[in-house]
Amino acid sequence: MKKTLFSKSLSFIACIVLTAAMALSTTGCNDIKKGQEANTQDTSSAVAVSQTDAQTADTNVLGEGQTVFSFKVIDADGKETAYEIHTDQKTVGAALLDLGLIAGNEGAYGLYVKTVNGITVDYDTDGKYWAFYINGEYAATGVDSTDITAGTEYSFKVEK
Repeated sequence: MKKTLFSKSLSFIACIVLTAAMALSTTGCNDIKKGQEANTQDTSSAVAVSQTDAQTADTNVLGEGQTVFSFKVIDADGKETAYEIHTDQKTVGAALLDLGLIAGNEGAYGLYVKTVNGITVDYDTDGKYWAFYINGEYAATGVDSTDITAGTEYSFKVEK
């Protein structure tokens, strides 16, 4: 009985977090569009566009599909690798597994990710683990149970 109540509570909290994230991401997109339209008329916009293009050039585009999301890997040294993922999968975990970006072991609580972007960390051997984040916030759900929301940034970071 307690497990069912806990599962329902966790699902409810995850639903609220996802709803808030969707609302914030849509609001942010509207502000960016308005800002871009306003900036196209002054000379500083060319510099801003160039910087954006340079950031996009550093992003690796992987996969094929209708849904697009950002994925970032931050290793133990703080080095960031950015990806733009295209997929038709329903969960972040399925998309990243299909592309070979993550690997791990199935456990009682879902996929325990040990390898991300070819880098393996294992809490049992080195006291480090891969932490899963959604839009910069520590995720309340596992990667294999997190539904993809287009435009959301998902990331894995080595934590100690």
